[in-house]
Amino acid sequence: MPDVVFMVPVGLLVLSGCYMLVACFGTLKFGRMMRSARTARDTVGITVLKPLCGPERELAENLRSFCQQDYENFQIIFGVRNSDDPAGSIATEIINEFPDRDIELVIDDTVIGTNLKISNLANMYRVAKHDLIVIADSDMRVDPDYLKTVAASFENADVGAATCLYSGSADHGAASRLGAMFINDWFLPSALIPTMFSELSFCFGATMAVRRELLDEFGGFEKLANVLADDYMLGNLVHRGGRKVALVPYIVENVVSERNLKSLFLHELRWARTIRSVQPGGYALSVITEALPISLITAVFLYFYDAPAWQCLGVVALAFGLRVLLHSSVYVTVRNGRLFSPWLIPLRDLFSFGVRVSSYFGSTVHWRDQVMTIDGKSRFQDTA
Repeated sequence: MPDVVFMVPVGLLVLSGCYMLVACFGTLKFGRMMRSARTARDTVGITVLKPLCGPERELAENLRSFCQQDYENFQIIFGVRNSDDPAGSIATEIINEFPDRDIELVIDDTVIGTNLKISNLANMYRVAKHDLIVIADSDMRVDPDYLKTVAASFENADVGAATCLYSGSADHGAASRLGAMFINDWFLPSALIPTMFSELSFCFGATMAVRRELLDEFGGFEKLANVLADDYMLGNLVHRGGRKVALVPYIVENVVSERNLKSLFLHELRWARTIRSVQPGGYALSVITEALPISLITAVFLYFYDAPAWQCLGVVALAFGLRVLLHSSVYVTVRNGRLFSPWLIPLRDLFSFGVRVSSYFGSTVHWRDQVMTIDGKSRFQDTA
């Protein structure tokens, strides 16, 4: 029995090492795909929905990037739930800054379910003009070729929805930097690997692009009104309907604005519990992405099995080396050398492991000003 127990961390460490190597390969391969990506002619009309809530840091710059698209036939709709929201004032300033663009602000507090973001989107959708709907969160920033690259995916008639990966960018402080590392070192490569072996069946919140007729066909935003993982569900509905979900060869920039470790922990805990609710098996298996914590556990087992110190340290050093390799691969792909921080890997990985363990003890998540409880069907209820 002790030998069997010992083999568990050793086996996980081997799987983790394999994961790191595959993740490095997949990340670098995706970088090559990005550099050779096609762009579409701007003949397809696009409506961009931008749900807003609160005065996020660098919100104006994020919104401005969507207005600076090298694309002619598109509309942007900003949406807030009430006129007192500071985000509405920022959106108004952006609208005045780009008078030649088709941009409007919707202020509507109509609620269709517990997911207030979806209620906001439903209110904006009523004034959408075009047949291709693109949804992007307020903390995302893009380059001028974004819409052209997204639209190119829909030149394939089998594609019903498209989505983008995103990288993290820190705007200030240690918490913001650690949050960006989580997105870059954990989310981005772990999201890429499944696409190397199977078709994508869901979307990421950085970009959810969908054909309007399909959105209407499965019931519109009302279908997502009580769903926490609305990005996952939207893509999944398209996939289950027999259409493809395309991964656009483009990485959107996510500006991480957490000011302290507590807010970062609550944010990542929401992500973790959301993923666990929609993909419990995949989330459990994703423990192999935690190479450094697994190596520390393995080293402890080796120590109690009277292994020499150099073997214990060697296991940890090997895991750290693989993490640095993955960290380097990601930053070669996203081309953001400012966030290259291998010395923060131990702290980042131990923080992630703490979030993972905590995700199994409760179903409460904090989102904006709401405290929500996830039920067994990946829906959520307001506990306030």
